[in-house]
Amino acid sequence: MRTLWIVLGVLALIVFITVSSISGSYNGLVQKQEPVTAAWSQVENVYQRRSDLIPNLVSTVQGYANFEKATLTAVIEARAKATSTTINAENLSEEQIKTFQANQGGLSQALGKLMMVTEAYPELKANQGFLDLQAQLEGTENRITVERQKYNATAQDYNTYRRKFPRNILANMFGFTAKPYFEAEEGAKSAPKVQF
Repeated sequence: MRTLWIVLGVLALIVFITVSSISGSYNGLVQKQEPVTAAWSQVENVYQRRSDLIPNLVSTVQGYANFEKATLTAVIEARAKATSTTINAENLSEEQIKTFQANQGGLSQALGKLMMVTEAYPELKANQGFLDLQAQLEGTENRITVERQKYNATAQDYNTYRRKFPRNILANMFGFTAKPYFEAEEGAKSAPKVQF
C-alpha cells in the first residue's frame, strides 16, 4: 500500500511539474507577444497621424490655382489606398506587412512628388500654414521610422523567445506564429547615382 502512495505521489509531482512548465512557457509567450501587438498599434498610430495631415496639406496647396491637379489627385488616391489596408495585429503575416508597406510607400512617393512640385511655387513655400504642415509631415516621417524600429525590436525579441526549445513546440501547438519584420523597400539597398 505504501508503494502505491509513493507511485501516486511521484506521478502527481510529474503532472504538477509538467503543468507548471507548460503554463509558465505559455504565459511567457503571451508576455512576449503583447509588446509586439502594442508596437504594431504604435506603427499604425503614426501612419494614421500622417494620413490625418494630408487633407490639410491638400487643401492648403489647392489654394494655388496653377498647382498641378494630377499631383494632388495622386496624393489623394494614395492616401485612400493606404488607409484602406487594415491588419489584425494578432495575425500579422509577412504578406500583410508587405502589402501595408507597399501601400504606405505609394503614399510616401506621392507626398515626395508633391513636395518636389511645390518648389516651383515660391508663394506656397512662403505660406506659414504650408510650412507648418511640411514640418509636421517631416516629424511624422521620423516617428514612423522610430516606431517601425521599435516594432522590429519587439518582434525579434518575441521570435527569439518562441524559437527556443522546448518552447517552440508549445508555441506551434497553441498557434504562436513568428512575427514578420519591416524590411527595406525595393531599391533601398543600392546607392543612388549622382552625376555632376
